[in-house]
Amino acid sequence: MLNLGILISGRGSNMESILKAIKRKKIPINPAIIISNKPDAKGLKIAQKMGIKTEVIESKNFKGSRLDYDKKIISTLEKHGVTPKNGLICLAGFMRIISPEFVKKYKNRIINIHPALLPAFPGLDAQKQAIDNGAKYSGCTVHFVDSGVDTGPIILQLVVKVKNNDTEKTLSKRILAKEHKAYPEAVRLFAENRIKIVGRKTIIS
Repeated sequence: MLNLGILISGRGSNMESILKAIKRKKIPINPAIIISNKPDAKGLKIAQKMGIKTEVIESKNFKGSRLDYDKKIISTLEKHGVTPKNGLICLAGFMRIISPEFVKKYKNRIINIHPALLPAFPGLDAQKQAIDNGAKYSGCTVHFVDSGVDTGPIILQLVVKVKNNDTEKTLSKRILAKEHKAYPEAVRLFAENRIKIVGRKTIIS
């Protein structure tokens, strides 16, 4: 069975949705380790209550390069069996850009979720971008991580209609509800070996 590592920085609501789906036997994957770069991340307590191992690799006062930091993450992942051959890594509100070397080592084994319909509105404040640009629809995208910003092959997307009176907060809330459905589904598809990458596209069997 595949081993799952989840990287978080905060409340970990997407992490929680994935872990709950695993507990309900919806996803055939072993939740091996939750890693946070912040010791006060609320998601750590949620994971611990669910019986999942957690580790903190603090980034705030880390002495060294981004790659040096990522090597500590990789070492921890591998210690818990999340390897390039037998692992999947989910970024769930992990507020760091991972190094190209990390991406290359775990090629097509790192996935992320973004609160917009990529390739529209990549990067920060995606919900605000959607409203400011008058988008009629937004949503969320689960995608593989590559060396760009929100540019990897798209696994799946769920759509949210943008209302005329939406604020960044109200739109974010509705998108987050969709994220909690999309992310576990993408992890399930990966765990069942149903995703094939062909160029820039993914084919779901």
